[in-house]
Amino acid sequence: METQIKKFGRLFISLTGVVIIWSLFANSGFISQDLFPTPGQVLAAAIELYQDGVLISDLKVSLTRAAVGFTIGASLGIFIGLFTARVKLVSMALEPFLNLLRPIPAIALVPVAIVWFGIGEGSKYFVISYTVFLAVWLNTHAGASDVASTYIRAARSLGASKFREFFEVVIPAAAPHIVVGLRLGAALAFLSLVAAELSGASSGIGFRLQDARQFIRTDRMFVGLIELGILGSLLDAMFVLFSRRLVHWENG
Repeated sequence: METQIKKFGRLFISLTGVVIIWSLFANSGFISQDLFPTPGQVLAAAIELYQDGVLISDLKVSLTRAAVGFTIGASLGIFIGLFTARVKLVSMALEPFLNLLRPIPAIALVPVAIVWFGIGEGSKYFVISYTVFLAVWLNTHAGASDVASTYIRAARSLGASKFREFFEVVIPAAAPHIVVGLRLGAALAFLSLVAAELSGASSGIGFRLQDARQFIRTDRMFVGLIELGILGSLLDAMFVLFSRRLVHWENG
């Protein structure tokens, strides 16, 4: 309990310091407040968006897109990552191709996704799933590939079948890496979400950022950026808590 209070205290002090520096700079006159709004202006813009009903509706739409894309990408990433790590034939067939895909950024796939799936939800799910999949696959593959040989030999010497070896040795040993992949994938889901919503969307946080840019409403842009930051931080905190409970043997 005391540790949590200290963490909250450090967070409060940090955020307070950032807001003070931000306010001082925005009011200094070095730059126009039309380009760099004050905290008060950003708060007023958030209230305006809330009263218009778009703040909550955009949040719901974006969270739904991120959740669906993350679920699809993470599930495929874990499944394929385990097999590329433990089945040589699958590794030879897929690993070179997947490593070739990894440098391709999500935003570069947006035009292709729109051609393939149209401007509906399918293209957005595809872009988010792609980004999450590669992050989760890489970490899962690395974790399942590096299982200590002593664990495998011990399981086999005790007569464990391939099935039990896979589910009771390989997966638990790879679990910390998988959780890291999920945390990274969750953060990337929001990055690719914005990329997907900047084109061919009529709602969502990314769309609202693009709409605000056209009208040079930097105060509304800041609202969207802060919203993404808060969502990402909360999601990451949830994964930290989740990993401590699920992969409890690593904490010992």
